[in-house]
Amino acid sequence: MSIIEKGKEFISTIPFNKIGIKDLLSFEKTPRNMLLAGLTVLFLGLFVVGAILYLVHGHHAYNVTRQHPWGLLLAVYIFFVVSSTGLCIIGSLGDVFKFEDYELISKRAIFGSIVTILAGFAVILLEIGHPVTMIIYNILSPGLTSAIWWMGTLYGLYLTFMIIEFIFLLKHDMKMARIFGLTGLMVGLAAHSNLGSVFGFLNTRPISNGVFYPTYFILTAFITGVFIAFIIMGLRYRLEFPEKVKTMLTGLAKIQALLISILIFFVTWKTLTDIYGGMPDRAEVALHILGSWTFWAEVILAMLIPLIVILKDMGKSHVLLFWVSLSGMVGIMFMRYNLVHDTQLKPLHMLKNAEYQLAPEWIHYIPSSTEVMISLGGLGICMALYWVGTKMFNLDEEEAH
Repeated sequence: MSIIEKGKEFISTIPFNKIGIKDLLSFEKTPRNMLLAGLTVLFLGLFVVGAILYLVHGHHAYNVTRQHPWGLLLAVYIFFVVSSTGLCIIGSLGDVFKFEDYELISKRAIFGSIVTILAGFAVILLEIGHPVTMIIYNILSPGLTSAIWWMGTLYGLYLTFMIIEFIFLLKHDMKMARIFGLTGLMVGLAAHSNLGSVFGFLNTRPISNGVFYPTYFILTAFITGVFIAFIIMGLRYRLEFPEKVKTMLTGLAKIQALLISILIFFVTWKTLTDIYGGMPDRAEVALHILGSWTFWAEVILAMLIPLIVILKDMGKSHVLLFWVSLSGMVGIMFMRYNLVHDTQLKPLHMLKNAEYQLAPEWIHYIPSSTEVMISLGGLGICMALYWVGTKMFNLDEEEAH
């Protein structure tokens, strides 16, 4: 049997449900479901409008400038790929590392990791000037010293391994799923820490430069994955969790408390070292960040509130933690926006600024309506793909036995 025939046989044996438009539109017409369906359609429509505006006007549709070249779309891209890596970690707890309590979420988490990275790619596609050319020259003239080249290459490999792992999970071939899951996890962690290095390698931006972000990205990915796990299981069971799910969520909540505590420790020392000594272009930026409401939104929504709720009863308030996870994801979005914007707060200028130019002011940036529409559209793509997946594949652990 040839390789092509073996490939066709492998694909033909993938279990899935044949669905049509009628199946996708059939769901229980509860207020919650109607709201989610309406938001999905609205966000998809906004994405189409935003994409058309970008194709007509190019980057003039965005509020990015030479002084602030990275905008909201890059922050949203980071938000989605961080979510993907986090879900990959959550999925690996069960099918790679064999923690039995987490096996019931493995397929949903791995499928979620595929969906979120595809949503991220859809958003960044409209930020890159020539995506087709990028793919061609990514192969023909690889930039081995470029962190961004490695980011694109590693995430492409990561997505491939995630898809293969998900297929083997559907086939109930746990041995092969574990092999590709472990490989995908390693590549995903490498890709994600490399994404942090895109900021860490910015020698002209002292507020970002250093080893902090490559490790910080992995930590916040895990935290994001736990938030999404609570959201996924809350929607799946309509906040009426079976005992087995409660056990898993309690365990995840305890892990989350530890992770958030470490994150608070990291951020505190990062801030202190930024301020200490009054280093030019670092200390003043750090103080400016401390005075911004977006920074405190990140701290309160993604760190303090979740940690307090978990510690209240050691993660046993599962319904409350579902809502806290929703607010936590809002905080994570602020975290990604702050990361991108705060890096560019201080304008680059010549050394003799008093002689050649006026003293620099803080750079201000407000996303354009096109950027907002495309960003919300990415969320719509994520929601739509996940809904299709729930209809097309059996994602529950009990159906695998």
